[in-house]
Amino acid sequence: MKVQLLGAAQTVTGSCYMIEACGKRFCVDCGMHQGNKAIEARNRETEVYHPTDIDFILITHAHIDHSGLLPRLVREGYANPVYCTKATSELLDLMLQDSAHIQEMEALWEAKKYMRRGLKNPPAALYTVADAQKAVTFFSAVDYHKTFEPAPGITVTYYDAGHILGSGSLRIEAAENGKTTSLIFSGDIGRPQSLIVRNPENPPQADYVFMESTYGDRDHKDEDLSDQELADAIAYSYAKGEKVIIPAFAVERTQEVLYCLHVLNKKGLLPADMPVYVDSPLAIRATEVFERNRELFDDAAQKMLNNGDNPFSLPNLRYTLSVAESQAINDYKGPAIIISASGMCNAGRIRHHLRHNIWKPGASIVFVGYQAVGTPGRKIVEKAKKITLFGEDMDVAARIFTINGFSGHAGQSQLLGWLAPLVHNCAQVILTHGESKAQEVLAGLIRERFAVTPHIASYLEEMTLDGCQVAETITHETMAHPKVDWNFLTDEVERKWGMFKGKLADVEARPWVEQTDLQEALEKMDYALTRLISRM
Repeated sequence: MKVQLLGAAQTVTGSCYMIEACGKRFCVDCGMHQGNKAIEARNRETEVYHPTDIDFILITHAHIDHSGLLPRLVREGYANPVYCTKATSELLDLMLQDSAHIQEMEALWEAKKYMRRGLKNPPAALYTVADAQKAVTFFSAVDYHKTFEPAPGITVTYYDAGHILGSGSLRIEAAENGKTTSLIFSGDIGRPQSLIVRNPENPPQADYVFMESTYGDRDHKDEDLSDQELADAIAYSYAKGEKVIIPAFAVERTQEVLYCLHVLNKKGLLPADMPVYVDSPLAIRATEVFERNRELFDDAAQKMLNNGDNPFSLPNLRYTLSVAESQAINDYKGPAIIISASGMCNAGRIRHHLRHNIWKPGASIVFVGYQAVGTPGRKIVEKAKKITLFGEDMDVAARIFTINGFSGHAGQSQLLGWLAPLVHNCAQVILTHGESKAQEVLAGLIRERFAVTPHIASYLEEMTLDGCQVAETITHETMAHPKVDWNFLTDEVERKWGMFKGKLADVEARPWVEQTDLQEALEKMDYALTRLISRM
C-alpha cells in the first residue's frame, strides 16, 4: 500500500492523501491550496493527481481546503464516485458552485487587467460553475458508522469528527496479499463542547493514524470567555459609532457567531439599535442546510430548538444576497456588525468591508478562525501595520480581536485526548494539516506521553506501508519547494539599477514635468523596496 501527501503537509490547506491499495487508486480529500501566489499555483499543477486514474474519492468534510479541487479534477476527466455524508453533500452543492463563481469572476478581472496592459493569454478560470455542477452528480451519500465497500477488498467507515456539520474521521481497511492494513484519517478534529455540532468520536484503533495538528502547539484561550470577548469588541466599536467586521467561513463559523450573538442578545449585551448583517449568499444558504439537518446538532442546540428558540435568529438580523445590498452596508452610517466571507480575507465580499473600515481607529476586526500562512488575515493577525487591498496600501488602525474559542479545531490538549485511545504497540502516527512549529511541539508531546515517535509528512512525500511499518519514504523536495534563485534576482535588480543610473544624464535634460513623472515612479519603487526590507 502506498500513500502520497498531495497537500496539507507542513501547512493547513490543500488536504489530499492519494492512496494505492488492492489494485485501486483513490484519495481522501482533494482540497484547494490557499495562501500566497506560489502556494496557490499548486491548484493548477493537477498532473500530479492523474484525475482519470482515480477510482473513487472520499471527502471528510465540506470546507474548501478539503474539497475545493473536486471540480478541477472533474474538468480534467474524473468521472467516478465521490463519497461523503449527506450533510456534506448538501453543503458542497452550494460551496463548490460558490467557489466556481469566484474562480470565474477572478478570471474575468484578470482578463480585463491583461487587456488594459495590452497583454495576451490571461489565465483561465481554475474551473467553472458547470464543472462544479457536474462534480455534484458524482456524490454518493454515506451514513456514520455504516461500513461500505467502495472497491473489492477496501472498506470505509465514517465517524463524527465534530468539526462542522457532516464532518467525518475515516477508518479504512485494505485487504491484499493476505494482509489487512487499517488506517485512520482524522480529517479536521473538532473541539469537545463546541457550539451546534456534536463532540468528535474516536474510531476503533488502526495500524496508522494520519492526524491533523493545526493547533498542536497551543490550547485555545478559555473558551468560556468567547462570548465576553465578542461583547467587548461590539461595545468598543458601538461606543465609537463604527463597525465590527467579522471575517467568517460561511459554513459553521458564521452559524456559530450567530448562535453567540443570539446568546448575547438574550443577556442584554447586544445593543438593540445595532444591525447585524450576514453578507454572504453562501452563508445564508448554508444556514438553511443547517436547519434541515438538525438531527446532527448537539444536545444544547437541540434543547434550544425544542423550546422554540432558533439559535440563528436575531431582532436586527439582515441577510444581504445581492451585490447592491452588500455595497449599501458601507453607506450605512453608524455602528453595525458585519459577518462576511472569506474567513481568511483572501477572497469575497469581506475584502470590500475591510477596505472601508480597516483604517478607522474605532472599527473592530474580529477573527474567529485559523489564518493560514500567506493570507491577508494572517498578516493582520500578526500585527501588520499596512495591508494591500485592491492594489492600495492601507493603514491597519482598527482594533484587532482574535477569539480562538470559536475555532472549529481541537486545541493541543484536545488533540492529545483524541489520540490517546488510538495508541497501541504497533500504531504509527503521521502528523499532517499543521505548520512545522505546531507539528514539532505536538510530536514532542506524543513521544513524551505515549512513547510513540510521530512522522511529520512533507509535501509530495510517498510512503510505502507494509503491515504496521513504513517500509519506505520518498520525498520530492526539489519539486515540492523549488529553490528561489536569489542571486539571479538580485543581479537583475542591480543590472537594471545600473541601466537607470546610466540614463540619468539624459533624463535631467528633459522638461521638468517629464522629470517629475519619472520621480513619482521612482518614489513608488523606493516605497515598495522599503516595505520589502521591513518584511525581512
